[in-house]
Amino acid sequence: MAGSADFVEEQDAGARVIRFSGALTLAQVQDLPRRLAGVGGAVAAIDLSDTDRIDTIGAWIVRRFAREHGAEIRGASEDARRLLEEVDRADQPVKVRPDQRPPFTRVLDEIGAATAQAGRTLLGLLAFFGAMLVALGAVIRHPRRFRWTALVQRLEVVGVSALGIIGLMSFLIGIVIAQQGAVQLQQFGAEFLTINLIGRITLRELGVLMTAIMIAGRSGSAFAAQLGTMKITEEVDAMRTIGVSPMEALVLPRVLSTVIMMPLLGFYSSLIAIIGGGILWWITLDIPPVSFVQRLREVVPITDLYVGLIKAPVFGLIIGLTGCFQGMQVESDAEQVGLRTTAAVVQAIFLVIVIDAFFAVFFERIGWI
Repeated sequence: MAGSADFVEEQDAGARVIRFSGALTLAQVQDLPRRLAGVGGAVAAIDLSDTDRIDTIGAWIVRRFAREHGAEIRGASEDARRLLEEVDRADQPVKVRPDQRPPFTRVLDEIGAATAQAGRTLLGLLAFFGAMLVALGAVIRHPRRFRWTALVQRLEVVGVSALGIIGLMSFLIGIVIAQQGAVQLQQFGAEFLTINLIGRITLRELGVLMTAIMIAGRSGSAFAAQLGTMKITEEVDAMRTIGVSPMEALVLPRVLSTVIMMPLLGFYSSLIAIIGGGILWWITLDIPPVSFVQRLREVVPITDLYVGLIKAPVFGLIIGLTGCFQGMQVESDAEQVGLRTTAAVVQAIFLVIVIDAFFAVFFERIGWI
């Protein structure tokens, strides 16, 4: 059994040395701190070569004594040296407030961090898209593995259940466009051109774009929250354990439902917006619906309808993919569900608007204007 902790003072080449012996542990230090407090004057070194054992308490006593006297510690074993280093790091004063950096440096740091995070998210989204394509290929080769019931349920949730809110939103947007367009064009005596505005902007842009934003906020967020909750409750891990692919069972039905329903909902939204604008014109300008429809047929080319129907499934793919991707990234706690749900909505809307800008340039280049 190791002896009690003790120390002696020695002279080494004219320098004062404190040599510890025994066990520098909680059970053996006894009155060592009190006796060390009585040591005055300069101390050149602390020698630990004769110590049998040392624990955190002993390391803290030695390190504090060395700091007070400016002494060098020598003769420590490898384990004792590592313990002394850990105690020294832990014993550093804690800053109540972090060091203030220049605002310009802080802004650059935040921009860099945001850019790096956006790059990682984009790469992760592309990898997730690739994994989904692999799962889609597996389902095509083995159709019996696809869960048609899950797809039908998602179609109802994404499409049928959203008809009310999308219809109301589109109807009001049609009224607003007609009213604002008529007020502005009336200054030039060209209020009849409001029909052109209503027909073309709803079929080409607003119908499908506003529908995509609504679906991103309604269904994209739901996808992220549902899959995130399943990740926390380890249902996704359980599915993998029993041999069920989460991509095939959870992701594919949700993504396919948004791809299928977006063209239908986009066309429905455009139609309701046109009806809303026509009703306002009928009430305010006493233009009968027959004349309104006839004018629409004259000024709205069929390519406007094609533009909306081509963009809609792409927007649906982005919304479904982003929602499922963020949901599958949830880890550890419930707070992550909220953060990932918010990220799913924001990223889906951002990507939809970016892709819409590319579509606008593309259709202008091919003459669909």
